[in-house]
Formats: sequence, C-alpha cells, structure tokens
Amino acid sequence: MTVKFLDLAGQYESLKKEIDEAIVSVFKSAQFIKGEEVKKFEKAFSQYCGCDHCIGCANGTDALTYLLKAMDLKKGSTVIIPANTFIATAEAVLANGLKVKFADIDEDYNISVKSVKKLIDSNVSAIIAVHLYGNPAKLDELKKVADEHGLKLVEDAAQAHGAEINGKRVGSLADGATFSFYPGKVLGAAGDAGAVTVNDEKLEKKVRMLCDHGRAEKYFHVSAGANSRLDSIQAAVLNVKLKHLEKWIKRRNEVAKMYLDLLKDVENIKLPLTSPEVRHAWHLFVIRSKQRDKLIENLKKEGIQCGIHYPLSLPQQPVFKEHLDYCVDYRAVAWSTEYVSLPIGEHITDEMVLAVVSKIKKYI
Repeated sequence: MTVKFLDLAGQYESLKKEIDEAIVSVFKSAQFIKGEEVKKFEKAFSQYCGCDHCIGCANGTDALTYLLKAMDLKKGSTVIIPANTFIATAEAVLANGLKVKFADIDEDYNISVKSVKKLIDSNVSAIIAVHLYGNPAKLDELKKVADEHGLKLVEDAAQAHGAEINGKRVGSLADGATFSFYPGKVLGAAGDAGAVTVNDEKLEKKVRMLCDHGRAEKYFHVSAGANSRLDSIQAAVLNVKLKHLEKWIKRRNEVAKMYLDLLKDVENIKLPLTSPEVRHAWHLFVIRSKQRDKLIENLKKEGIQCGIHYPLSLPQQPVFKEHLDYCVDYRAVAWSTEYVSLPIGEHITDEMVLAVVSKIKKYI
C-alpha cells in the first residue's frame, strides 16, 4: 500500500467544483487585488479565530515580519523564539533589525517557559510562541512571564489553524498572531499566502498599511511599507477550504488517536505528548526514534512517505552558529537527529494508519 505524506491533488479533486467556480468568479469580476474575496476571507477567518481583525498578506513570513514592525519594538532589542521551528520565525525578527535568542523546548516540542525565563534580560522586548506541529504552546504561562517583564507576546500559528486552548482558538490569545497558508498547511492556499490576526484596532491599521506600501489611501503613504497583499485568487481558494477546515481537523485528530493508541507500547520510539486542555490541529504527527534514518528508509521501501521536521535546530544552522554555545545542551539540539513525521491528513484512511503502524512495528 502506498501512503502519501500529503495529497494536495486528491484534496483538489474532492473540492474541484467549488474551487473552480471560485477562481472563475475572480476572473469574471476582474478584482485581482484587494477584491471582495479578500474582504470575505478576512472577515470569515477573524470570526473563525475569535478575534476582531484579520489582515491578509502575501505569506506567513511577511505576516510575522510586519506584525513585529507594527509593534515598534525597541531598535536592536532581542526577541526570544524556540530553537526548534522553521527559519521564517527567526527571519522575521532579523528583518526588523532585532536580535534573536533561542529558548529550548519542552517534552511537547513547544517553547519551554523555564528556558524563556532564563534568557530574559533588559534588552528583551518580545517572545514568539510557535504552536509547533499544530500543538498550542503554553500561552497562559508565557503571558504571565511577558506581562511581568513588559514584553510583547506573539503567536506564530503558521502550523496551527483551528487549534484551541481551553476552547479558545489560537490567533486570538496574545498581542497578535500570524498564519501561513502555504499549500501543505492544514488550511492551505494554491500558493503562498498569509494573515495577521489582532484584537487591537490601531495595530490592525498599522499592519494593513505596512503590507500595502504604507498607505492609508491611494497615493497617500504614511510610511515606507511593502507589497505584501493577499491576492483574490488565493483568498477565493481559502474561502472554499475554510468551510471544510473543522471536518479536516476532526479527521486529523482521529488519525492521531489511532497512531497514539496503536504505537503506545512500541519500544524505542517516543510519541508526541498531548494535553487535555488543548485541541491539537495535527499539522504534523511527529515521533522520535534513534533509528530515524533507517526507519524512514525502510518505510519508504514499503511505499510509506515520511518527513523530517526539522533535521537541524536553528542554532545548528550555519547562519546561527554563534548561538550554539549556549544551546549545545538543549533538547532541541539533541532530538534533531530523531524526528520522524508520519503521514497525517484528511486523506489518511484507517487502513493506511494500520499499514504505517505495522511497518513501524516490523522495523523497530
């Protein structure tokens, strides 16, 4: 049996009529930039997240970059981010002329509050909590720390569309949040796309202007911004997919539960931790194995596609090598050789889960 890690072609086929009609409607309207589909998506996604405002932009990296810029953090100050995340989290910090410090991760792969506390000094201005793999970070604890030290708290929810903490959706729980709609995400566009969600109206206006050449109205530019707008075709696709998101998250949780139940007694692998107060979005289902490379090789031979997220923690990347000294004993560094991302998504059937589990048991 072939088990695909991701099946975007299959997803498109299941929504073909809806998506095709939505795209054709954009061409008929000729509203390719800042059209009605964009307004519709921004309203729908802000309501979905339970926040007041959503600003569509070109991609998730820009979303985080311009949210940080709009916050007017002290020039040259430091932003704390987790050591295990995609490089975009750090790029957004550096793009604003800010410094980065890497915190270690907890057993659930998310940023460690204990590690964050150790890194705080007078130059720190913000903390970015990445909801890694779709699992919400400990925002309540991080908010207490941020409030105590007068720091901004940002959610990087690029992998966590629809995830919840105590019944409240991520994207509405900090000073601001950012999302990526890269095609492979739980809610993915047909190319690059992103969004910022905030509750503060002044912050919303600043982010919106920054993403649209810094203008308050046509040819009236308040600041030097950028061209980072969500185009109407991507918004149209997202409007279609948003209606199916809850169904997809439900299926991802069903698949994850099967993996957790069927693999719980398998030696030499570590399963992802879950908490009763959160709803995991399960963008990725990541296990750890000291036999990682051999396991992936054998699963590939059996037609089972797996991934690695991420093969190097950020302090291990050449661009951040000066940070490795204080991160050398981090879990994030030690575990980077062990991560295996198993196939998960609405395309995964029960039979596929059983096939994956049986092959893991065969080789572990």
